[in-house]
Amino acid sequence: MPQELRAVDWTGSGLALIDQTLLPHRHETMTVHDVDTLVDAIQRLVVRGAPAIGAAGAYGVALAIIEGEREGWTEAEVHAAVARVREARPTAVNLMAGVDRVMTRFAEGLDAVLEEAAAVQREDVAANRAMGAFGADWLLAKLQQAGVERPLRILTHCNTGALATAGWGTALGVIRELHARGRLEVVYADETRPLLQGSRLTAWELVQEGIPHYVQADGAAAGTILRGEVDAAIVGADRIAANGDTANKVGTVGVALACADAGIPFLVAAPTTTVDLATGTGDEIHIELRGEAEVLEWAGVRTAPAESRGHNPAFDVTPGRLVTGLVTERGVLEVSAGELPGDRLDMGRSVSSSELR
Repeated sequence: MPQELRAVDWTGSGLALIDQTLLPHRHETMTVHDVDTLVDAIQRLVVRGAPAIGAAGAYGVALAIIEGEREGWTEAEVHAAVARVREARPTAVNLMAGVDRVMTRFAEGLDAVLEEAAAVQREDVAANRAMGAFGADWLLAKLQQAGVERPLRILTHCNTGALATAGWGTALGVIRELHARGRLEVVYADETRPLLQGSRLTAWELVQEGIPHYVQADGAAAGTILRGEVDAAIVGADRIAANGDTANKVGTVGVALACADAGIPFLVAAPTTTVDLATGTGDEIHIELRGEAEVLEWAGVRTAPAESRGHNPAFDVTPGRLVTGLVTERGVLEVSAGELPGDRLDMGRSVSSSELR
């Protein structure tokens, strides 16, 4: 895959977003010049993935300033538009963090806002590269201790690659690093109901990389793990609480439970911007409920009885006790062994390679 692939890019006057609702059949870019269109794009999952919408939110502040100048908005109206971007999806902390960071330079004007938004994007790519190396090192060492010397069979859920980030990827970045080292045999990509981010997006990225893979139904994941066909699972995150509880795409907690039962590593890969130290536990994480049509219909055709109601949480929360490792750009915390984000990540120091078990 070309390293320059970007789900979010600034054109000089607006945002260019890869329209992820059209993949894998069509690879098209949507240009955004106003706040309403950006909010709609985030909510419709034209752009999705916590780090990617964090970058989109950062640039959204610039969009609000430009639109405000064009439409003659007051400063209060510009701030209200920024707030709508910030609240477009409530679970992923990166969106709020990206907006809040850029807003610290709002008073300096558009150029300063764009400079900070570009820094958000640039730093995410660097963080992804670092966590890919840290995660691969840790996983290979962990499995070597368990006697696994051959190339690895990895399971992943949802999409965590270049499409979900500012570039390279989080969980998929670790997988790409393993592949680059010749240490990857195959990937099991969960289809990820109800919007199929695994089969539509992750599989597409794996094809671009030439990485062998299977797409499987979400309901097959636990059985695949318990039959011994998987060496480890690697997933991303949308918000991580101080105690290590992790909100990720719905279906993740079932993967974690199966890994715990099988005794294999369950690795969460996310930048430190996804860690929300103000959230003590997963119980405090707001879980977005999406429209019921996503689970009651398929391609606009009703598949459930007319009388049925739809329950459609976009995320679930995996307890920290099930998270074998949390890899960030600073290293790996073994959360289930008691190394908690609230105890380490708030200190602002790197986790050195000597600390990786």
